[in-house]
Amino acid sequence: MTDDRTDVASAPDDIRDELPDDLNPAGFVGAYLFPDNSRRRWPGVIYLALAAACVAAVVAFDDAAIVNGGWWLAAGVLGAVGVFSITSGWKMHVDEKEALVAAQQAAGFAVGHASAQQVWRGFRSRPTWRVLCYSSEEPPLQRALVLVDAIDARIVEHLVESNPEARLDVDDAGRASETQP
Repeated sequence: MTDDRTDVASAPDDIRDELPDDLNPAGFVGAYLFPDNSRRRWPGVIYLALAAACVAAVVAFDDAAIVNGGWWLAAGVLGAVGVFSITSGWKMHVDEKEALVAAQQAAGFAVGHASAQQVWRGFRSRPTWRVLCYSSEEPPLQRALVLVDAIDARIVEHLVESNPEARLDVDDAGRASETQP
């Protein structure tokens, strides 16, 4: 009598979960380069060109049946969005490494682990680095949140506090005891 079942572990056509190539740490090829915020200027130029085309269509064909006041409205909206896009296309002069250095200076303690995230502030979307830092002790006794301007590296805001997760030490038996930071 033959067994028609196949061994699940040895079947060559099994479907297995695996990370996509761009998330696989074994395929790491170098540091990630954040795109520059000044890329926003190109769509702004396109919006302004479309606004100019709308105005040209109204001027050239104002007696045509499909040309009406909506063309002026479209030109106005496209022009406003184009100007906003161009003026909010800031050129970033500070990368994440420089932001981490500035954040360490603002925090006032030796940084162990840190993380930088690009965010935008204000109506014109000024690029800013949001840096979360932990002190170098194990476990970290302090943490800081620092906002570093990505244009001129000035410190916008910073908050330094003791790390509430470092207040309990766990001994080998799994019992927690309070420690003084």
